[in-house]
Amino acid sequence: MQKFTSLTGVAAPLPMINIDTDKIIPKQYLKTIQRTGLGKGLFDEMRYKADGSENPDFVLNQPAYRQSKILVAGENFGCGSSREHAPWALLDYGIRCIIASSFADIFYNNCFKNGVLPLIVPEETVAQLMEDAGKGANAVLTIDLENQTISRPDGEKVSFQIDPFRKHCLLNGLDDIGLTLEKGREIDSYEDQLKLTQPWLARA
Repeated sequence: MQKFTSLTGVAAPLPMINIDTDKIIPKQYLKTIQRTGLGKGLFDEMRYKADGSENPDFVLNQPAYRQSKILVAGENFGCGSSREHAPWALLDYGIRCIIASSFADIFYNNCFKNGVLPLIVPEETVAQLMEDAGKGANAVLTIDLENQTISRPDGEKVSFQIDPFRKHCLLNGLDDIGLTLEKGREIDSYEDQLKLTQPWLARA
């Protein structure tokens, strides 16, 4: 998993509440178990018209926001089904941080397991950052995970809270497999001991 230490990029405003995982990545894109290539389907129903052409009114289709790395969204982001394709699609598009006042639990957990940082901040802070994000190409925020701050375009720094273990995992790029591999020596030692005490398992 790619490490997350700090991120500077244009923030796109998405002032909608209850954005569910079907809006993030619709069901027709769930036929794959590959984590790449899903970015093209991100927010499909809002990004594209019925004829397949781009919807110019959707924020990520606007020139200033096409390279956005950060989303500022309404409450309860990521509700609905538990599909892990949702953070995969965001990451494949280039979104590495979503800021909202609340997230659905499963989506929130899936983000951390895939290198996406979901930041929970108070509603008044979301409102301020949403206003910042409305400044187009000047809507640049800096997320400093180590120091737990968001730098606004005017230089003001806003603090955020995060679980220390999840912070550790993101800073070091550790998903579930990476966490297991950190215990490699202990696992090898256990298996060596197992060969001595239960050699029939080793032969099997």
